[in-house]
Order: sequence, then C-alpha cells, then structure tokens
Amino acid sequence: MEFFWAQLAVVLVCIAIGGKFGGIGLGAAGGLGLFILSFIFHLAPDSPSVSVILIIISVITCTAILQAAGGLDLLVGLAEKILRARPNSITFLGPLICYIFTLLCGTSYIAFSVYPVISEIATDARVRPERAMSMSVIAANMALVASPISAVVVGMLAKAASLNISLLDILAITIPGTLLGCLVGCLFVYKKGAELADDEEFIRRQKSGEFDQQKVSAKQVDNPAQAKLGLAIFAIGVLLTVILSSFEGLRPVFDNQTMTVATTLQIVMLTTACLIMLLCRISPDALHEGSTFKSGLVGVVGIFGLSWMTGTLFGHYNDVFIVNFSSILNEYPMLFGLILFSLSILIYSPAATIIALMPLGVSMGLPAYTLIALLPAACAVFIIPGGAQIACVAFDRTGSTRLGGYVVNHSFLMPGMVSLVMSVIFCMIIANTLF
Repeated sequence: MEFFWAQLAVVLVCIAIGGKFGGIGLGAAGGLGLFILSFIFHLAPDSPSVSVILIIISVITCTAILQAAGGLDLLVGLAEKILRARPNSITFLGPLICYIFTLLCGTSYIAFSVYPVISEIATDARVRPERAMSMSVIAANMALVASPISAVVVGMLAKAASLNISLLDILAITIPGTLLGCLVGCLFVYKKGAELADDEEFIRRQKSGEFDQQKVSAKQVDNPAQAKLGLAIFAIGVLLTVILSSFEGLRPVFDNQTMTVATTLQIVMLTTACLIMLLCRISPDALHEGSTFKSGLVGVVGIFGLSWMTGTLFGHYNDVFIVNFSSILNEYPMLFGLILFSLSILIYSPAATIIALMPLGVSMGLPAYTLIALLPAACAVFIIPGGAQIACVAFDRTGSTRLGGYVVNHSFLMPGMVSLVMSVIFCMIIANTLF
C-alpha cells in the first residue's frame, strides 16, 4: 500500500482529464493512466474486458441494423401516438416509454429520439415540461440495469460469473425495483415547480417572442412492413437471449464445457442482426447511415480504457482490500453501493463502473443478491449534466428545464437522487424476498 494513494491519484486525474472530452476521450485517458501504472509503478496490467466489449459491439450492431430497417423510428412513432392520446399523463407516460425503449434496446441513446416529442406534448398540454423531461432522462438511465442486453447487465454477468447468477436472477430484481423507484421519482416531480402558465421564464419567452411555435413530431417510417418485421425479429432475439442465458441446459456443450453466457449473447445478437438485414432487405448504404452504431462505439472505447485502468489498480490491491475491508462491507453492504455511486459520477458510465468494481465486490464475499440489488447505485451519471441533460434543456422551448449556474443545481438532480435511492431500496427488498 506504499504507493496506493499516488496511484489512485493518477487514476482520478486521468478520469478528470477524460471527463473533459467524454466518450473516446475517457478511453484514451484510461490508456494514459494504464501506461503510468504499468511503466512507472510497475503494476501488472489487468486483462481487458474483451468478452464484455465484444458483447456490447454485437448488441450495437444488432440495434444499428434494426435502425436501418426502420424499427427504431417505428417505436418512436408508436410512442408518440400513445403520448398524444394521453397528454395530461405525460409526467408518467414519458418516463415509462423511455424506460421501456432502453430496456428493449440496451442503450439509453434510443431515448434521445423521444425527448423532443415528450417536450412538445407537455408544452401543448401546458404541463410543465421539466417534470416529464427530467424523469424521462432518469428513467432511461435506470433502465440500463434492467435490460437483458445492456452493457451494465452483461458486465455484471461476466464479472460475477463465479456466483452462478443467471440473467433472470438479475432481471427479477432490477426490473420491478427500478420501475418502482422511477414511479416514486415521477410522483416526486408531479407538482415540482410552478405550473407552466405561471412560470416566469415561459411568460418572458412568450412576451419577447423567444418561444418557438414550431411543432415537433416523430420521423415517418418509409416502409412500415419492413420496420415491423425487423422489430419482431429483434424482439425474438432479445427473448432468446434471456432464455439461453438463464438456462444452462439449453446451451451446447463442447469438451464437457457448456457454452458461456458471453459467447451465447454474442452469437444470438449477431445472428439476429443478420436475419434483420436479410429478411428486411436492407441496402448496404443504409447500414452506415444511422447514429446508433457510432454513439455505441464511443461508449465501448470509454469502457475499454477506463475499465482496464481501474481494473489494474484494484486488481493489484485485491488481497489487501479483502483483508482490511471485507468484514466491514459484509456488515454494511450499502458502503459498497456508495463506492459504486461515487465512481460512476467520476467515470460517467454505469457499465464501466460495474466492470471495474464488481470483481472487488465478489472477492469481498458480498452475496450475489446484494450485488444485484446495488446495481442502480452505479447509475449516478446524472449528477454532472451530460449529453442527455443538455439536449433536453435545448428541446424544452419553454425554458422550464434548466441546468443552473453551479453545475449540480439542475432539473435532473433531485428526481435522479430520489429514483436512484428508492430503486436500491426496492431492489434490496425484492432481493431479500426472493433469495
């Protein structure tokens, strides 16, 4: 432990450097930290999370091809119809739609297509858009720990493989737990702030002419039949992934070894992508036009560099941590949740946080159900505003959704904290009941 604090400082500085650039910058900064740890402090580099990265790439590939088939636009169009049918319920329906989208597709990027629609419908209904917008971002974020194909859940399965937990074990806890947590968050914001008609900023924008009257609607699908077919194939692929990952007896055996969950996920997702591509007759040019693949790969680079750097540091001191802290963490497991919470703020990635810290939680002897229940604690990326928050502020033409002048005093902070804390509590209750 002689140089631990210096090495930890290197890791934190590199995270801070990467945080200024985000995405690819985070991965590159992780590489710098890894260089310093290995070449200067002579820490043996940990093995990069290759299997997790390959799974994420296969999921991104499948989602990108679904986007090329029009499946994502079809989802957004369906969501718009549901939301416009019940505009006064936008504070609850908007976050629910974003949650479902993320759960199905494994990435919160999909919700970006829905945010402008939510803001528009709330404005037309004269419901303060801040309420629905803030919780929609939080719900999309929390759904990452409840999606069978998200990097967070995949990382959890890979890094906690020794605990013999299945995908269904995780989903049985995180889906109801985070849904209930987000419901409490929606109730929290239901009457938050002044009503739109009485909001000073909205009144000012109307008087000054700054309020834009332009209407926003979902993109029209060119070939609905193709989009529906692609969406059906994708849904079957996700369902097959859950089944094969949860029941070991359904997976093939080679040399007395059952195919791993990671390999199964990669094969099923790539197969699903190919079937969508072939049966929907997607043109080669359309495969490269969507934004999903690009944004997903940016996240992969961040996970690659950051998780490799943090894994190297924590892996080197693993035995020391076990001796000094395992008994404390087992007695007070919420402390590990606090560690997940803190690191996710710095790393700005729930997946990278889980991949970096979950091996530590496993080695400390924390029960499987406890580690699963603490997954929502890694979703604290809303503390410091990022792309989703900035975009939602821009989408809200009324000015009710705000970032504030002190970084953390923004519209998303309190709804996010309420939803995260309650999600952990509900997940703990469900986990203790089931296990």
